[in-house]
Amino acid sequence: MVQVEEPQDYVDVLQSHRGGFSFENCKRNAYLAAQAGIKPPTAMKSGTTICGIVVKDAVILAADTRATNGPMVADKNCEKLHYIAKNIYCAGAGTAADLQHTTEMMESQIELLRMATGTQPRVCTVVKRLSSMLFKYQGYIGCALVLGGFDVTGPHLYQIYPHGSTDKLPFTTMGSGSLAAMAIMEAEYNENMSIEEGKKLVAKAIRSGIFNDLGSGGNVDVCVITKDAGGNILRNYEKPNERKFRAQHKAFPKGTTPVIKETIMKLVSVETDVVMRD
Repeated sequence: MVQVEEPQDYVDVLQSHRGGFSFENCKRNAYLAAQAGIKPPTAMKSGTTICGIVVKDAVILAADTRATNGPMVADKNCEKLHYIAKNIYCAGAGTAADLQHTTEMMESQIELLRMATGTQPRVCTVVKRLSSMLFKYQGYIGCALVLGGFDVTGPHLYQIYPHGSTDKLPFTTMGSGSLAAMAIMEAEYNENMSIEEGKKLVAKAIRSGIFNDLGSGGNVDVCVITKDAGGNILRNYEKPNERKFRAQHKAFPKGTTPVIKETIMKLVSVETDVVMRD
C-alpha cells in the first residue's frame, strides 16, 4: 500500500506543486469566497485584432478601431497604435486603460533615456523594460502588445504577452481576431514585399479580423516605421464599415436639446401648506 505524505510546511507544499498545476487551492478559494461573502475576480474578455510584419525596408503595424465594454461597442474609432519613440511604435490589445498608461509610461522612460544617453533608443531596450514590468504584475496588467521599430541594428518586430513573455517574429497577430488575421498572414506574407504591398497585406489581415470576430470592428489603422522617416500613423487607412444609409431627420443645432413635453407642477411648501393648515 502506497503511503501518502501530508505536507508539513510551506516548503513541502511548494515541492508538491512542482511538475504540474495543483487543483487543491480551488476548493480552498471557493470556501474562502463563500465565507467572506465576496465575488472572486473573473477573467476580463477583450476584443481586438492587431498585427505586424517586417518587410524589405520597414516594419508595418496595423489594428482595428473597435473598443468594447462587454457586449457593447464603447467606441467605434478607438486608436490602438501607440507612440513609444520616433522610431518605435506598438499596437495594443487588452484593457484600454492599462494599455494607455503602460505605453505612456514607457514613452516617458524612453525619452528620458534618449536625453541621458544622446542616442537613438533601441527596440530591445523597450522590449526588456516592458517584459520586466508585465512579469512583475503576473498578468494583472492586461497588455498584449505587438511592438515594432527600426534602430541601428535594423527592423525588429516583437510580440509581448501580458505575463511578460516575448517572441521575435517576421510577422505576428494578437487579439481575439488573431486567428482570422493569421490565416491571411501565413498564406500571403513574403519577406521581400514592398512597403505598399505590406500595407495592403496588414489591412487585409485586419479586415479578416473585423469581419470574422465580434470583438473587432470599425476601421483599419496602419503604422509604417522606416529607417529615415521614423513612424507614420495612417489613421483610418481603410473604412470597410462605412454607413450606407443615414437618418433622414435634420440634426439639431449644437447646444440645443429637443423639448418633447412640458409640464408645470405646483410645489408644496412645508411651512404654509402643511404646517399652517394643522
